[in-house]
Amino acid sequence: MKINSKLWVTLGLSSLLGAVPALAQDQPHVFRGARIIPVAGQPIENGVLVVHHGKITGIGAASQVKVPTGAREFDMTGKVVMPGLVDTHSHLGEGSGGDASTPLHPDVRIIDGINPISDSFKRALAGGITTVNVMPGSGHLMSGQTVYLKMREGKTIGDLTFCDDVQNGICGGMKMANGTNPMKAAPFPGTRAKSAAMARQLFLDAQAYSNKIKAAKGKASKMPERKPNLEPLVEILEGKRVVHFHTHRYDDILTALRLKEEFGFKMVLHHVSEAWKAADEIAKAGVPASILTLDSPGGKAESVELSNTNGAALEKAGAIVGFHTDDGITDSRLFLRNAAFAVRSGMSPEKAIEGLTLVGARMLELQDRVGSLEIGKDADFVVLSGEPFSVYTRVEQTWVEGQKRFDLANPDDKKFAVGGYNTYNTEVHYHAH
Repeated sequence: MKINSKLWVTLGLSSLLGAVPALAQDQPHVFRGARIIPVAGQPIENGVLVVHHGKITGIGAASQVKVPTGAREFDMTGKVVMPGLVDTHSHLGEGSGGDASTPLHPDVRIIDGINPISDSFKRALAGGITTVNVMPGSGHLMSGQTVYLKMREGKTIGDLTFCDDVQNGICGGMKMANGTNPMKAAPFPGTRAKSAAMARQLFLDAQAYSNKIKAAKGKASKMPERKPNLEPLVEILEGKRVVHFHTHRYDDILTALRLKEEFGFKMVLHHVSEAWKAADEIAKAGVPASILTLDSPGGKAESVELSNTNGAALEKAGAIVGFHTDDGITDSRLFLRNAAFAVRSGMSPEKAIEGLTLVGARMLELQDRVGSLEIGKDADFVVLSGEPFSVYTRVEQTWVEGQKRFDLANPDDKKFAVGGYNTYNTEVHYHAH
């Protein structure tokens, strides 16, 4: 089953009556007076946004939008409203992935290692993030299955996922990596060439497994023994699961592109520190690149030539470019600033905003639900005090499916926006109580 296959058609009665009752939102909400950046179209001055039952039901100029009777009014004069931000690569939720037993862990699901009530998710909300791709770590060639989460209120992981079947559905992509992270002592690879060879062999094993299943033609007696480590690889080969590929150096980027070409899977490149060297190759391959920017030097040797001009270089080459935090490499609360650095280094503001929203949604194959403010899409949006890339702008409110999930005016929320490390330190919280 593909991600949110049922939810893309309808919310479904079970969603409305299940573990997240806030989705009901019985009273329509109307947000007036803001400068609305829908991403799917031109900015709307003095715009109106109508939200009902967790969906956008109206958007446009005041004279163009019909407001439902009995709607709750919100004055947004002087504010900027834009779609909720989509973080395509994060490590929120205190999750744990594979261990040191093997460099390839395709059967590991980060969904089984996440704390769904972690305070770290509040950091994302404070930054205007409403959708996030939570990854296992990159210390493996294949770290395991990622999960796409919506920042709604909930107590179980199923309350936060996009997929409608946490147990058996495809709830995210697959994390892969090359470069220095997975290069360790045996059984891990010691060279770049061996890294590629080991990943290639696993895909070949998956192809053979898939062929046996097809040859069985549904007959139980002829089916091969179940291989949980190969099943998600078959989903990748069948185009049902996206590969999210951690890579930095120019040569590693090209290796990732070759593997993608060899096996024909869908892929998003992540980090691509030397994208400014490989922009034309990335664009020619038609592979999206999710980048991050930095405000200070440092880090690992293979990312020493990371440049904040990556966004501009990829845009100029015609590549598809989005952004991520890799939280906690960069802070979820500063996601807007992440893209602002790219703009300061030559990327257009329009493409940068798209990279924070709709492009990220496309990378996760969730563009029918999130990423832009359009009628029928989820009511996920951010209220800003000013223009998105101004150093003076603050995230004032974050709304998810028509429910306010962050409010800077609320003292309990504000501490997550401005607090230091211990705001998110679980051990300190436990000792304090």
